[in-house]
Amino acid sequence: MKICMASDFFYPNMGGVEEHIFNLSQCLLARGHKVIVITHSYGDRKGIRYMTNGLKVYYIPIKVFYNQVVLPTMICNIPLLRYILLREQIDIVHGHSAFSTLAHETMNVAQLLGLRSVFTDHSLFGFADLSAVVTNKFLEISLANCNHCVCVSHTGKENTVLRAKVHQDKVSVIPNAVDTAYFTPNPCRRPNDDETINIVVVSRLVYRKGVDLLAGILPKLKHLPNVHFIIGGDGPKRALLEEIRERNNMQDRVIMLGALEHAKVRDVLVQGHIFLNTSLTEAYCMAIVEAAACGLQVVSTKVGGIPEVLPTNLIILTEPTVESVYRGLREAIRREMEKKQITSSRYINGSIDGLAPTPSKTSYTGLCAFERNQIVANLYNWNNVTERTEKVYRTALREAPATLESMMKNCLRSGVWPFVLVISLCHLILRFLDWFVPRKHIDLCCSENPFLSPACDRPSSAETVLATAVQRKREIFS
Repeated sequence: MKICMASDFFYPNMGGVEEHIFNLSQCLLARGHKVIVITHSYGDRKGIRYMTNGLKVYYIPIKVFYNQVVLPTMICNIPLLRYILLREQIDIVHGHSAFSTLAHETMNVAQLLGLRSVFTDHSLFGFADLSAVVTNKFLEISLANCNHCVCVSHTGKENTVLRAKVHQDKVSVIPNAVDTAYFTPNPCRRPNDDETINIVVVSRLVYRKGVDLLAGILPKLKHLPNVHFIIGGDGPKRALLEEIRERNNMQDRVIMLGALEHAKVRDVLVQGHIFLNTSLTEAYCMAIVEAAACGLQVVSTKVGGIPEVLPTNLIILTEPTVESVYRGLREAIRREMEKKQITSSRYINGSIDGLAPTPSKTSYTGLCAFERNQIVANLYNWNNVTERTEKVYRTALREAPATLESMMKNCLRSGVWPFVLVISLCHLILRFLDWFVPRKHIDLCCSENPFLSPACDRPSSAETVLATAVQRKREIFS
């Protein structure tokens, strides 16, 4: 199959969507498919770039409008998108993220060209505020002609079915995965003493990630001098955390690392004992999976699809309130104290607000770091995700190509009848381009990947390719 990944979010931008696209593309390449990526330009990064194992990326010269998303014109990019899709002989366009305008425009052009389209929704949305209403209506229009949708959790599927009015039979649940060969524990990186406990937070410092909850928790733990925080990430809420840190004289116990490259996240995670996630909404939290793979005890708010992600022996779930998260952290600290067999007087004297003193000899029955890594490896791996995605692609390819009449009827069902005029205008532009730049005058790209040609030794598995890609990324960023 010849697959096109389309999204506004890709490297050098860092995030969960970007990682998902890159890793899925690498695994599809390893399984013999042709994969390209279409995204907008990032600074001086324009034109065609080749990434690991011949992943071809089109950084098309479109100006960013807001928050790394291009302006939704629907028609201005049609000539360039048509040329790329025809030149690469694409069979399926796979759009990512409901926020991505470029993904929706590319899927629309693909459907008018008779290609199949698949969409992956990585986020949860509300139904009440104005921005959610507008986004949901736009998503309903865009997915009206989509062949199949993918959500990363069952909660996400329910959310997408309700807000985009997509039939549930056209929505599949395929979770994200993590490379457990890269995110491995390294207990040697933790503090050498028997008392210090590091709590790691890696997140964008924005309201949606529950930074206000984190700000409320820090003062409650200032009486535990051996509990330290390592906070990675940046955002508008960073000033709030710095203010709380200064006000409570915790400068030596709360380390703010700022923005992190994804290749450096593992080096931060392995320094901790506990990972704290305070998100207010999540469809699927990759951060907690990566933390569990690195052997950390996870404490997370019970929102969105998070309860589906990890088994109960790997995660402590709390309500999204300061008091509930604080109780969850106290339980995690108690478990770590048992594991480390801490008998220091500062804990025995009840400094954890009434927790029972830890006996000098404990019968800790929890999991070690490497057992946690093995559990995550069995639950989430890219081979399984790729196989399930391939089944979605084959299902989409078995469907008949959409006709202009059927596309217009599907758009009418959304209730936004003026969008039918947009579809008609896009169709007329494509017909004009068929006359102005006939398909026979478009040079076709080679369907074989020169980086994985038959003459070369093809990697034995998708995991091998992914491990090579991660290693090269680490060399670049180091």
